[in-house]
Amino acid sequence: MSGDGVAAIGVGETRVRVRYAETDQMGVVYHANYLVWFEVGRVELIRQTGLDYKSMEAEDGCMIAVVEATARYKAPARYDEELVVRTRVSAFKGALLKFSYEVERAVDGVVLCTGETVHVVVGRDMKRRRMPETYAQVFRGMVDGSHSL
Repeated sequence: MSGDGVAAIGVGETRVRVRYAETDQMGVVYHANYLVWFEVGRVELIRQTGLDYKSMEAEDGCMIAVVEATARYKAPARYDEELVVRTRVSAFKGALLKFSYEVERAVDGVVLCTGETVHVVVGRDMKRRRMPETYAQVFRGMVDGSHSL
């Protein structure tokens, strides 16, 4: 899995290759694996902006906990296919953050799945808190202003 950079519009892109263990008895990717790939995309997007999620946890005592996840499956992915995971911050306000995802097959650009995750910023005590300003500035800058939570 490798990050390919953040486009000017704030979309992160990373690639994953379907492993045999990620497929089900029907030979297609088991649906829950898309949530794992959403996480890969999210962490890579944060990294591609120059931020470090690991430091946010360790130094700022701040985490972004998933409170909602949705996925819409459009076409199957199969073993050994290379997939492109596109991730963007679609909304940010205070302690709430929403990411949107699109997973497509690299060879033909067919969209296989779209989805969203909503996160709440929490401290080590698992209580809601505001995002540290260093990170908040970056996330605010990635939202086009028309989305709110």
